[in-house]
Amino acid sequence: MDALGEPSMTIVHTIQGNRILVAIHGDLDLPTAAPLREALDELLDRYRDKGLVLDLSEVNFIDSSGIGVVLGRYKRMAGRSLSLTGVRPNVRGVLELAGITAIIPMSDAIRQSTKDQHV
Repeated sequence: MDALGEPSMTIVHTIQGNRILVAIHGDLDLPTAAPLREALDELLDRYRDKGLVLDLSEVNFIDSSGIGVVLGRYKRMAGRSLSLTGVRPNVRGVLELAGITAIIPMSDAIRQSTKDQHV
């Protein structure tokens, strides 16, 4: 929440080769789920040939609304790749309990290679 008590989340995206990297800063919960869902859907519509990497290294909290956003994007990807990176231990625990780790790959850090840099 910001100083006025409003939900606060920052979403920054970059295109890296064949993937959209989205860095999320803030809690992923009921107040922030809808804006995140809309932003991700817009990116997926704009870049229909690219996979999606969600960088959660600045996410300290996730609830069922946030899990719903992740699962919804997983279903929407239709053959494109989706992965999570930079997942903090407390968020990883929630994702494991929800069964997300069984269907969506996770890594500790964003791996960039020269090959990934080509468009």
